[in-house]
Amino acid sequence: MANAARNAARLIDEAAGGRRPEAVAALCLAEAPLDALLPAAEQLTLAGFGRTVTYSRKVFIPLTELCRDVCHYCTFAKVPRRLESPYLSPEQVLAIARAGEAAGCREALFTLGDQPEKRYQAARQALAGYGVATTLQYLEQVARLVCSETKLLPHFNAGIMNRGDFERLRPLSVSMGLMLETASERLSARGGPHFGSPDKWPARRLETIRVAGECAVPFTSGLLVGIGETRRERIESMLALRALHDEFGHVQELILQNFRAKPGTRMATAPEPSLEEQLWTIAVTRLLFGETMSIQAPPNLRPGQLAPLVRAGVNDWGGVSPVTPDHVNPEAPWPQLVELAEQTAAADRELGERLALVPSYARVPAQWVDPALVTRVLRMTDSEGRPRVDDWYAGSETAVPAASGQWLVSRSGASRTVGKLLSHAAAGRAPGEHEIASLFAVDDRDFRAILAAADRLRADTVGDTVTYVVNRNINYTNICTYHCGFCAFSKGRSARSLRGAAYDLDLEEIAQRTAEAAAAGATEVCLQGGIHPRYTGDTYLGIVAAVKAAVPDIHVHAFSPLEIWHGAETLGLELPDYLTRLKHAGLSTLPGTAAEILDDEVRAVLCPDKLKTDEWLAVMRAAHGVGLRTTATIMFGHVDQPRHWARHLLRIRALQAETGGFTELVPLPFVHMEAPIWRKGRSRSGPTLREAVLMHAVARLALHPLIRNIQTSWVKMGREGASLALRAGANDFGGVLMNESITRAAGGVNGQCLDAADMASICDGIGRPLAQRTTLYRRVTGRDPRLADHSADREVCIA
Repeated sequence: MANAARNAARLIDEAAGGRRPEAVAALCLAEAPLDALLPAAEQLTLAGFGRTVTYSRKVFIPLTELCRDVCHYCTFAKVPRRLESPYLSPEQVLAIARAGEAAGCREALFTLGDQPEKRYQAARQALAGYGVATTLQYLEQVARLVCSETKLLPHFNAGIMNRGDFERLRPLSVSMGLMLETASERLSARGGPHFGSPDKWPARRLETIRVAGECAVPFTSGLLVGIGETRRERIESMLALRALHDEFGHVQELILQNFRAKPGTRMATAPEPSLEEQLWTIAVTRLLFGETMSIQAPPNLRPGQLAPLVRAGVNDWGGVSPVTPDHVNPEAPWPQLVELAEQTAAADRELGERLALVPSYARVPAQWVDPALVTRVLRMTDSEGRPRVDDWYAGSETAVPAASGQWLVSRSGASRTVGKLLSHAAAGRAPGEHEIASLFAVDDRDFRAILAAADRLRADTVGDTVTYVVNRNINYTNICTYHCGFCAFSKGRSARSLRGAAYDLDLEEIAQRTAEAAAAGATEVCLQGGIHPRYTGDTYLGIVAAVKAAVPDIHVHAFSPLEIWHGAETLGLELPDYLTRLKHAGLSTLPGTAAEILDDEVRAVLCPDKLKTDEWLAVMRAAHGVGLRTTATIMFGHVDQPRHWARHLLRIRALQAETGGFTELVPLPFVHMEAPIWRKGRSRSGPTLREAVLMHAVARLALHPLIRNIQTSWVKMGREGASLALRAGANDFGGVLMNESITRAAGGVNGQCLDAADMASICDGIGRPLAQRTTLYRRVTGRDPRLADHSADREVCIA
């Protein structure tokens, strides 16, 4: 006994350090005391899931309560005479689904008894009336109806299934489930709770779970704790599930449900497991599976006792319905979501919503979800695989949610981990990739702390003044030989590919627009275009010459790195040589566009024929080397994830440390509405507002002190969104952008120009002054920025 205790203690310490117990050794955990397990389990849970405990907002659809099994604790299964109808009709199913959708549900949980047609004539007759022979065929029929008539994501608890069943049903559900309950055959023998239930034999259930893995179906399983099994048998059951998950990676969550004795069953007087017994099982499961496995306990079966469940290793409450009862445990009503949030907060955690897919699987739907449902998942999720919880979209005219005003109120300090990162950032210490990525996955408390820290750092670095430049966009051609998935601006040469007219401005028109800009007070013209098949390096030299001939003093901010690369290549010049020629012709600075996400994993999907990451960086390094300053951008919210954002920011930081050539970073939220990749159903619908604001804050922290200016794109963020960004680390509005057309082509509706008076109004609303600047951040003084005429302005250096 002493050796077993020592071995258990050693395994607990190793598991807390990230080393899962080997299968044979894990059996000694049956002797582990609860008080030794809890700290390690909680440590692993916090490492894997932070302070968020999730739930799925679902509607419960009990397709049939007939079942051929006779589990001795179950009240869900009924005999035909106790039912009005053997099955819900298609109309009933659709009515329940629509009620759930109207109540904000995202999951349709189909629960049904196992193969009742093999036991009941009434089931066979009812199925024949629907034109099918089996319950699973009827499930396919009604699930197709729900998928076509609602936006819900189905999840099936459909019992024993074979490969053909999975292949037919996978296109209609994002996930499925089957509780193992126990791997002990002893409990299926005479006198056991599963005697007389052929579908409860462990081998049959484990085979179904195996086939689900072979079919790449995200799967829910788990144990029913307290039906007569021993602690050792629970460990053996979990090890059987772990072996399958290790092979296929498909077990997305484990439910550890406590047995409830129900009147009218053969086990009505059986003892229920104590809270301590359930906690022990949860904690051991956490150690066996490690920090990444989602572990669930139904909150309605332990009312008022949720905090201990959380500390034992629970990170999820499962499906909670605001519409339908728990048909499996009708005696235990679902907690109201407000009540559930309060009880979760009492455990020092925050309640967060998820889909029927847990976030780690929803992040990569192409890997786990049938193509028929991938687009639906993508359009419902953010970069972390969590549900979008508001209707704000980059470039749209929708108002920011009212709750966003509370983001800027930090009610308490950051967690220890995030607080340490914020301190390091304020000191200018370069963060790591994991550290930056983790800042995008924080709970609400740390989210507010990050915004507040970024705003303080902005004030300390550049002061309170918000700056802007008076400029005009001149997009001289929208004809392009590239096929970037995000771009709705460029047009191919085939007329059938156009959603608008193709054009190619001549030099006279470019010169005229430059003169008009100068007359309107612009100090800069920003020139970019598609990669026209007839353009060469001489074309870009000619454009610069035409602009400078029209207005010699205008600042020429022109040509993306892709255009520079193309121009140098067509003339057979090295990048520094070509950039030097452009500089001598009058080029002043370069925009940092064409960056998108500086990670080739993303670029291979988003813009496979465009510059690679190293090529973009090479252009910027060469530009800085010949004395041309540039901006930097990040265009995010499509097929990317926070780890890609982190890599992008670190690559920008590294080049800035080398050259010092970047004047600012401009976060550009992806505008999805007309983007080809979104229209094909292959991307998310842009970042959430939370992600967009957070990007400005994290960029301020990650790039400090090397890049002083963080610009917010009003054309993508909108006026209210830009206001939030300015209170979360940003200090610059960018330009007034006369004739902005790229975002407008993508479906943006925030206008083609934001004049100084509009900017001043926004700044007044946040109590900050506004000042005009030049492209290189020299202050322009003279006239009130609320006036549109800037012709008498002059420059001084911004402190």
